[in-house]
Amino acid sequence: MDFIDIRFLDILDIVLFSTILYSIYKLVKGTVAINIFLGIITIYGLWQLTKALDMLMLSAVLGKFIGVGVFALIVVFQQEIRKFLLMIGSTNITYRTRILQYLKLIKKRNSNFKQDTNKINIDTLLTTCRELSKTNTGALIIIKRNTSLEFVKKTGDPMYCHFNQPILESIFYKNSPLHDGAIVIEKNIITATRVILPITNRVQLPSEFGLRHRAAASITFHTDAIALVVSEENGKISCFFNGDFMPYTTFSELTKELNKTLQ
Repeated sequence: MDFIDIRFLDILDIVLFSTILYSIYKLVKGTVAINIFLGIITIYGLWQLTKALDMLMLSAVLGKFIGVGVFALIVVFQQEIRKFLLMIGSTNITYRTRILQYLKLIKKRNSNFKQDTNKINIDTLLTTCRELSKTNTGALIIIKRNTSLEFVKKTGDPMYCHFNQPILESIFYKNSPLHDGAIVIEKNIITATRVILPITNRVQLPSEFGLRHRAAASITFHTDAIALVVSEENGKISCFFNGDFMPYTTFSELTKELNKTLQ
């Protein structure tokens, strides 16, 4: 084994590359972009194979494609690149603290209490949405993850209130002064109400969906937030992530997906 010279920096290089590759895979997983991502890896592998076999013509063509394809990737993966950079540059100190706690670099303080308050109560949110759907009461709930939502919270009224089912139902009650617009939830706290969300034309939804759904799709397109919508027309509950619907067949499946995404 003397001919193998492996340095610590070589191992670090492999670990960092694998981490970045896995992070990109998590961003594009479940979207159309995953097929493009796998296709690029396949072409790159073929290029390296043709170079190793001295297939000059085919390797030259694939090499040109890979070279020009970098600019195409920026266009195709614009949304994913944006979210990747937002994830890296996130100023969410709590999220970084959880990473350090996971790595056991810092001690947990009062862990049982903090875990209960930091973990969003998905069951309460979905139960409330089901009750609102029975009376066709419209609702738009934005769940913050890592990306800051200060730019949209400024359009509404600030609030600091631990949420539960009665509070959420009273906010979205049709005669309530707070029901118009969206609410923002961070951890288990409502931090803003009557929030006006930006709507972008880059999100394509069927014509039967209204402004609530388009606003939900738009905010999840530009950030890593999750949006829950209760339709005022038919009472249907929709969940948006990455600018598109989060598919589900049962509420238990939706609960599982939300808990997984919010980990």
